[in-house]
Amino acid sequence: MDALRLLSGDAQTFIDKVWAARVHVHKASPSDLVSLLSLDDVDHLLTSTAMRTPSLRIAQNGNVLPSSQFTRSATLAGAPLTGLIDARKVLDLFESGATLVLQGLHRYWPPLTELVRSLELGLGHPCQANAYLTPPGSQGFALHSDTHDVFVLQTHGKKLWEVHHDAGEHSIMLEPGTSMYLPTGTPHAARTQDDASLHVTVGINQITWRQALDRITARTMAAASLDESLPAGYLDDPRDLADGLTSRLAELASAIASVDADAAAHSAANEFLTTRSSHLPGALRDRLVLHEIQDDTLLRRRSGSVCVTRQATDRLHVLLGDRELLVPSRLADPMEYVREHDALRPSDLAAWLDLESRLVLTRRLVREGLLQVQG
Repeated sequence: MDALRLLSGDAQTFIDKVWAARVHVHKASPSDLVSLLSLDDVDHLLTSTAMRTPSLRIAQNGNVLPSSQFTRSATLAGAPLTGLIDARKVLDLFESGATLVLQGLHRYWPPLTELVRSLELGLGHPCQANAYLTPPGSQGFALHSDTHDVFVLQTHGKKLWEVHHDAGEHSIMLEPGTSMYLPTGTPHAARTQDDASLHVTVGINQITWRQALDRITARTMAAASLDESLPAGYLDDPRDLADGLTSRLAELASAIASVDADAAAHSAANEFLTTRSSHLPGALRDRLVLHEIQDDTLLRRRSGSVCVTRQATDRLHVLLGDRELLVPSRLADPMEYVREHDALRPSDLAAWLDLESRLVLTRRLVREGLLQVQG
């Protein structure tokens, strides 16, 4: 899924308008957004799965309700289970005007898992997805602002948004198929109309220059001699700190000045590309047929998979999203072929590898989750 195009129309619009400090509204096909999370999908999650807190939060009259009002306990194989969602209590609260907040949907709802993963890889910033189901004629939260950028995706019903920004206060009606971008700190509130409203929010937790520099500074300080205690008596005469501070600040400044910016940038990118959540739909079946992969077996890149290669002196680093795979440098060309093709057969790598070697490589890439067997 091309997340940027779905949310903002096209990549250039995203760059020109979305990162700008102003609201941006985009109209997409209703089916595109509804397919991410429909009212029936929420019904299923609430009534037919074993959801537990904090996956659900409930707000009413501007207050978040204690989970004890809508959860229960149970046992599984003799072990206690707490925080289980009690569907009947949840439905009763919803009927009485409460807003249901499904949290962290990117961790367990496949359409939003793929959307968030695509968006993270397109932006280089961590993202998350929540959903808000509000009954007719209700308002879940008072005017507030968020500490991160937000995409609002309307998937059911209509909701009238009150949005404040530099140009003043605006009323924006969202209906299925409409998405809205709210920059960090934009005050907003929303109220449903004659029908219940369901919208998904995709939050972008921007990594700032301050965070990037803090990380470099922390690593630099860890390598410096800064663990000695301050001199006794400095409270009476703070000048006792001056000599020590002067020398250590000079040491720190010298260490920071020697940081290789290119290496630090590569390190930051590599860290991001190896710390995403695993994305392995269908991997169980793939593991069961690993031994059946032959030279003519059709393999496909797993949807949402990551494959970024970095050449080192004697190794090729393959970044797979949730991990790093180290392989011999001689595999650079076949790995580039794998990276550039959505589908391939082991025989396609014959220009670089003999039969045994290409079967070993492709089976390993299936095991790692980059490729999957086309069934």
